Amino acid sequence: MEIQQNFSLKNYNTFGIEAKAKLFVAVHSVAELKSILEQNENEKKFILGGGSNMLLTQNVDALVIHIDLKGKKIIKEDEDFVWIESQAGENWHELVLWTIDQNFGGLENMSLIPGNVGTTPVQNIGAYGTEIKDTFVSCEAMNIATQEMKTFNNAECKFGYRESIFKNEVKGEYIITSVIFKLTKRNHKINTSYGDILGELAKNNISTPGLKDVSNAVIAIRQSKLPDPKELGNSGSFFKNPIISKTEFEKINAKFPEMKFFEVSDTEVKVPAGWLIEQAGLKGKRFGDAGIHKNQALVLVNYGQATGQEILDVAKKVQQTVLETFGIKIEAEVNII
Repeated sequence: MEIQQNFSLKNYNTFGIEAKAKLFVAVHSVAELKSILEQNENEKKFILGGGSNMLLTQNVDALVIHIDLKGKKIIKEDEDFVWIESQAGENWHELVLWTIDQNFGGLENMSLIPGNVGTTPVQNIGAYGTEIKDTFVSCEAMNIATQEMKTFNNAECKFGYRESIFKNEVKGEYIITSVIFKLTKRNHKINTSYGDILGELAKNNISTPGLKDVSNAVIAIRQSKLPDPKELGNSGSFFKNPIISKTEFEKINAKFPEMKFFEVSDTEVKVPAGWLIEQAGLKGKRFGDAGIHKNQALVLVNYGQATGQEILDVAKKVQQTVLETFGIKIEAEVNII
C-alpha cells in the first residue's frame, strides 16, 4: 500500500484523459482504507472507483484513493429470494453476469453498464426500465473524517433519478465499501418493455425470455450503440434524460409533434436526451479529437488526444444547442472534475 506521487490517471478513467494525481494509493481492504484515512487526515482526498462516471478537466491536487475492494458472496437466502453482498471494487458487469449464472434475477437489464459496484448507489444507475433502488437493500460506508462505519438502507439513500443522498446531503463525506442486493431465485420479473429489448429478442426468435436472454439482448443493444471505452474513450451516457412538466411538454410538442417521451407521473414526462441532441443536428459531430458519437448522441467521445476541457466544451455546446432548439435544459450525468 504505497502512496505514489504525480501519478498518471489516464488508465483510471474511461475517457482516457491524461491527468495527474498529486498523490495516489490503491486500497484493497476496509482496514487499509481506515489506515490511509487516519494517516493522511490533513490531505485533501479524492475517491476513485472504476473511473467510468467522471470527466477530468484538470490535474487532481489531492490524495486519490482508488477503492479496489474485491469479493462477493451470498449472505442469506430463502425459497424465493437471495441476498448477495458485493465489495465496492467489484466490476459491475461481472457481478451482473455472476448473478445471472446463479439464476438470480433483478440486475439483468443493467448488463454492460461500466464502472464498479461501489459507485452504483451514488448515481442510482439504471437502464432499460430498472434502477439500483429496485434491488438495493443497504450499503456499508466509511465516514472519511471519523473512519466510523455506517449502514445506509434503501430509504436512507433517498434514491431519485440518477440521484441519492451521496450526491446531495452527505456528498464527499462517505466512501461506500460494500453493497447488499436482494434478488429473485424464482418467479423472476422479466422486464422487456423498455427500449429495443423486444425487438432484439424477436430477432433471435425468443418469445419466453429468461434472465440470460434479457441480458444478452441488452448487451447486443448497448454494443450496437455504445463504443467500448477500451477502443474509444467515453463514459457511457454523458447527459441525463430531462424530466419536464406535462404543461411544458405540450407546448414544445405542439412545435415538435414527433418528440419522443415517457410518462413518469401524472404531471411529468421524461424526454430522451439522445433524441433531442440528434434532432438538434449534433449526432456524429466532431470537434478536433472530441465529439458526439455517431451511433448514440448521448455519448461524448475522446478520439485520441482530447483534453477534458475540450470534451467539456463540446458538452456545453450540446447543452446550449438543445436549449436554443427546444427550450429544454439537459444536465450532465457525468461528474465534472
